[in-house]
Amino acid sequence: MFTTIAALLAASAASVSAVAVPRGNSGSASVTPHEQYSSSIGVLGCLINTNRVAYWPMGVDCNNICVKVTNGNRSLNLLKIDQSGGAYDISYDAWNYLGFGEGAEQDPHMGGGIPMTYEFVDASECADLMHGGKLPLSAANSMNYVASCMSEPNSWVNKNHQLINMADPLCHYGYNEVCTLDLSVSNQPSCPHTLGAQVKYTGPGVTNIAYGTGKAEAAA
Repeated sequence: MFTTIAALLAASAASVSAVAVPRGNSGSASVTPHEQYSSSIGVLGCLINTNRVAYWPMGVDCNNICVKVTNGNRSLNLLKIDQSGGAYDISYDAWNYLGFGEGAEQDPHMGGGIPMTYEFVDASECADLMHGGKLPLSAANSMNYVASCMSEPNSWVNKNHQLINMADPLCHYGYNEVCTLDLSVSNQPSCPHTLGAQVKYTGPGVTNIAYGTGKAEAAA
C-alpha cells in the first residue's frame, strides 16, 4: 500500500499518456444519474459535497476536475473525481435538479440520459464543494494520483490538495486529521496517528440519495 513517492514520481512521467485528458474544453452528452458515491483517486466523500460529482469517461487529471454542466437555463459546477466505464454520469441529486428543477430529496424522478452540455472550468470554481477549498485525499491510498500531480508542480491539484488520514473514500476507517508530506524527511505522509489505520471512523460519513425515493441513506 505504501509505495514510495520517489518511485511513483519516476513512474509518472512514463505513464502520463495513460491519464486521459478532456477532449476539448466543452461538449454535449446524454447525462445519466449516479446513486452511489465513489472516487477513483481517493477523494474523501465525507469532506466534499457528494451531491455535486461527475463520473465522466475520461480519466481524472490534475487540473480539469471542475466541470460546469448545463441543461436549458439551469447549470451546476461538479467535481470530476471519478472515471466511469463510458457513461456521462452525475450525482443523482444534480441530475434531478438539472433535469427537473428540484433536488432529488424534494422531488425524486427516475429516467435515463438527458441531453446536456458541459464545459471544463477552472478548478477554483468548485472550491465551495471541497474541504475549505482544498481537494481532500486519502493519505494512505491516493499516492499514485498525488505523485502524478507532484510531477506537474504548477497543476491546480498539486497546489490545492490536502492529505487526510482516512483509509477509504467512504470514510469508514481512519482519522479526520491532516497529514504532511516532506520528501526530504520521508517518502510517506506523516500523520498524528498511524498512516492508514483501520480504526472505525465515528464522525459524519458519506450519505447517498436513493434513486427513485429521494431518501438519504448511509453509504455501505
